[in-house]
Amino acid sequence: MDINENDRPKNIILSDNLWKVMIQLSWPAVLAMVLYGLNSVFDAIFIGIFVGETALAGVSLAYPLSQITLGIGSLLGVGAGSALSIALGAKDVNTQKRLLGNMNVLTILLTILYTVLTYLFAAPLVKVMGGAGETLSIGTTYFQITVLGSIFWIYGLAGNMVVRAEGKMKTAAVMMAAGLVVNIIANTVFIVMMDMGVAGAAWGTNIGMLVYSLVGLIYFKKGKSSFEAQPLKIYRDKKILKDIFSMGMPSFIMTVMNLVQAIVVFNALSRYGTTYDVALYGVIYRVFTFLLSPIFGLMRALQPVIGINYGAQKITRVIRSFKLFVVGGTVLMLPFWLLIMLNPELVLGLMIADNVFDAESLFYFRTYLALLPILPVIFMAMTFFPAINNGKPAAVLGISRQFIFFVPVMLILPKFFGIQWVYYGTFLIDVVITIWVVLLVRKEFRLLRMKNTVDV
Repeated sequence: MDINENDRPKNIILSDNLWKVMIQLSWPAVLAMVLYGLNSVFDAIFIGIFVGETALAGVSLAYPLSQITLGIGSLLGVGAGSALSIALGAKDVNTQKRLLGNMNVLTILLTILYTVLTYLFAAPLVKVMGGAGETLSIGTTYFQITVLGSIFWIYGLAGNMVVRAEGKMKTAAVMMAAGLVVNIIANTVFIVMMDMGVAGAAWGTNIGMLVYSLVGLIYFKKGKSSFEAQPLKIYRDKKILKDIFSMGMPSFIMTVMNLVQAIVVFNALSRYGTTYDVALYGVIYRVFTFLLSPIFGLMRALQPVIGINYGAQKITRVIRSFKLFVVGGTVLMLPFWLLIMLNPELVLGLMIADNVFDAESLFYFRTYLALLPILPVIFMAMTFFPAINNGKPAAVLGISRQFIFFVPVMLILPKFFGIQWVYYGTFLIDVVITIWVVLLVRKEFRLLRMKNTVDV
């Protein structure tokens, strides 16, 4: 292994011009997350066109449940990745060497727990999401099949995040691309050629994730990483396990809170709306998530920049990096956001075929996506806090957004004022959360500057 070459990403992060660092790390990270986001978009396109609106509604109900696996993968990946970045910056070789072994322990335990519980209770969970009749049956089928492939979803994502934490965004993008290509091929075979319906979509995604995991495992096994990786070892170090959990938990909480949001929203839509309303929200949510893919890419690029510089105690560089990535996120988002806001029918028509969208549906779409250009500050903050080994503010934000704001709003307003408040309520909540995030980040900047002054 060429140590000098493998250390190059870390040295760039610690010393190069930050604009250059952002561009160099971000474009492959953004590409990787766009590719990852395309998985769900292609699933929706295949299902919407080749299976139908009811099937799309059923899968839309199950889709947030299937994202729990990604939440677990993010918990492990963000936690292990943040621990690795700090260890690289601090030159902590022991943590680097034993990191994957500790991640493996958590992967095995959490996957077994998740798989057993969710497979057994798949139907009740989809029912909680608002499933009934045919949508319940379709959603349960889709969800149970994804559960069977959960080990690949979890390990694939966690391993890829560790690669990104090294600063090797191009490598991570190639890994994701391999999984996406396989997923598209599998969907074509299972849905179009074999007419397997939603089951075909679920199996196609599982196969794509299998390839995604194998590529990551081969990368570590062949010694391509910038640290001494031991991908097949099992270690149980109390401090490393604690660090992975504490730094990764905010990401998991975000996923769980998004599930809570989906439960209350889909129940409101199922109760007070129609099958079309459920399918429409499912499509809007997928588009929204896909448009955030570039921001998720910037988040992944920001994590090693913050973590490695924080480990090296370069506090000024940490703060400048955060600000720069927020601005970069907004600039990156604007052209795509403007294009889709001007012509939402084009995007909606890809997933809900043979439908003429009324003015009300288009207004809902635009309302839900209205704040996208200012949301980078929230997502960069959710990366920033764990990357400096302070996951508490991010966890509090994630929990508060749902239980203090979202759940009450969605339980009350749609019931009395109609389903339009699913969209209006989301808009108002995100305005409040954005202001709160700005205040929390400014406070953390002050604390970091004070600590840096004392250390000096």
